[in-house]
Amino acid sequence: MADILILYYSRSGHVKSMAEQIARGVETVTGCHALLRTVPPVSTVCEATEDSIPAEGHLYVTHDDLKHCSALVLGSPTRFGNMAAPLKYFIDSTSDIWLSGELTGKPAAVFTSTGSMHGGQETTLLSMMLPLMHHGMLLMGLPYSEAGLMLTDAGGTPYGPSHLAGSQNDRKLSDNEAQLCRALGKRIATTSLKLQ
Repeated sequence: MADILILYYSRSGHVKSMAEQIARGVETVTGCHALLRTVPPVSTVCEATEDSIPAEGHLYVTHDDLKHCSALVLGSPTRFGNMAAPLKYFIDSTSDIWLSGELTGKPAAVFTSTGSMHGGQETTLLSMMLPLMHHGMLLMGLPYSEAGLMLTDAGGTPYGPSHLAGSQNDRKLSDNEAQLCRALGKRIATTSLKLQ
């Protein structure tokens, strides 16, 4: 069984919804299992300490989750064209995994959500790709054979799925956005099996 780790940070629930759609795509591939994990928020005044199990939602990620996954999909809301601090904070703690090369050669992908149409979706996706490249991962995006890339009037990029949440965070995933998330999940799961 190939475990596809879908690691995300979500504050308003949109990135979480995308993660769950990606998981649905993963689960369509026989022999693959979606493992949904999140990261705790960080504090601006002191080091935040959290129980290993959150009060609700998906479990917090551990280094073992990264070491044992067959593929990794990272998701974050956009923060001024960059990934959110809680996800970056966790990634910055993975030097031991980088030194051991545990992620080298495994497929990886990214996804994001923004409040505005030109809110930095593509730069956020690229910012999440950089540490994955340092880990030696094989980056995957969405090919234009996915019809939703040409039809969407909200989110969706060849760099990875994206969502337009709106300035009030009140827009749900569109059908095209959800379909692109599922397509990415299926694509990374299929690729993971081929590489094993």
